[in-house]
Amino acid sequence: MSELKSLEREFAYTTAHFNTARTTLYRFSGIKLADSKDAMVYSRLVRRIRTLKLSGFSAYFDYLLAQESEHQEFINALTTNQTAFFREPHHFEILRKYLLEHPDTKRIWCAASSTGEEPYSIAMVVAEHFGNFNTPIEIIASDIDSGVLHKAEQGIYPLERIEAISEIRKKRFFHRGKGAQFGNARVAPELRQMLQFTRINLLDSFWPLKTPIDVIFCRNVMIYFDKETQEVILKHMMNSLSEDGLYIAGHSENFNMFPQIITAVGQTTYRAAKGSSSAKT
Repeated sequence: MSELKSLEREFAYTTAHFNTARTTLYRFSGIKLADSKDAMVYSRLVRRIRTLKLSGFSAYFDYLLAQESEHQEFINALTTNQTAFFREPHHFEILRKYLLEHPDTKRIWCAASSTGEEPYSIAMVVAEHFGNFNTPIEIIASDIDSGVLHKAEQGIYPLERIEAISEIRKKRFFHRGKGAQFGNARVAPELRQMLQFTRINLLDSFWPLKTPIDVIFCRNVMIYFDKETQEVILKHMMNSLSEDGLYIAGHSENFNMFPQIITAVGQTTYRAAKGSSSAKT
């Protein structure tokens, strides 16, 4: 990043500022930012600098160091949330089959719920399986970003976000907005009540979850962690899975380097490796 490029911006922004931002993000969340993310970091953090009426990036990092309450705002600003209803649809067919084969399923965890499209998609499949909203399955939706988690809890989406959903599902699971909410759709309250939203940092040694968990959706998350962090999180997740539990990953993720922890059993679908200490209680 050139100093000339920095001078063209509203606030002075140097390579040192960028490195401070990504070192701090790694310390807080385990997420590693690529060298190419310097422009993203500027555009995201400059909003916080303006909001806080600070003089620039150095002042912001001093503020971040002094104010623990800013840590979450910092994480929220720099985490990326890309999602859609029924994204990678084969995973939801895998879930449907799992429910048929495991009638004693108790818990499903969506570990990166973002703005809610993924956990609501899971809830729709569960509701369809049982034929009603009152099911015996606990669905936990978590994210490190408290901002997107709040949006997920609200369950309000522009109509274009639900275009790809079938008409049957739209009628059953969504209400069209009126008045101030015209142009939006809201998930049915019965569907919303199937989910438990909670903020979880996957780096934390303790997760506020009951175990064992039968199905974990953790898609396109591990790509943001280095190998050492992946290993720590995967061990924790495999220890949280039931004996026959499933871990569902994203299409860009591969865990062949951890054969002692996790075993592939299908397309981006995994189980705890035999001999690993999976939860069985």
